[in-house]
Amino acid sequence: MTYLLDTHALIWSIVQPSKLSNKVRQIIEDPEQRIMVSVISFWEISLKHALGKLGLMHVQPDDFPAICEEMNIETLPLDAEQCATYHKLTKFYHKDPFDRMLIWQAKCLTIPILSKDEQMKQYESEGITVIW
Repeated sequence: MTYLLDTHALIWSIVQPSKLSNKVRQIIEDPEQRIMVSVISFWEISLKHALGKLGLMHVQPDDFPAICEEMNIETLPLDAEQCATYHKLTKFYHKDPFDRMLIWQAKCLTIPILSKDEQMKQYESEGITVIW
């Protein structure tokens, strides 16, 4: 099965794996599962780090793509169609534009999101599956 990591789940899987739920840790560690991270997460990490809102311990934002590759986490690009159809995510349960785009990508691809974010769970009524 294919899964999309929320940004915090990606960060925790790299710098604080103990913060992941057992279920999410098992999914990430299972070589039979396809784990993806959106380029949106790399952008969010870089921006929040630059603003001083995100401490990353021993890694830098630039390290994330290579670390993901080493962990067999695939990079999910943001394509023109996803950008152009983003307005179809009509519910505004979540105000964060990064998270809203992750939700939209998961909806477009019909894949679950690995996230602890309670606001994301509200999108389950829109067909999104959130696992934590």
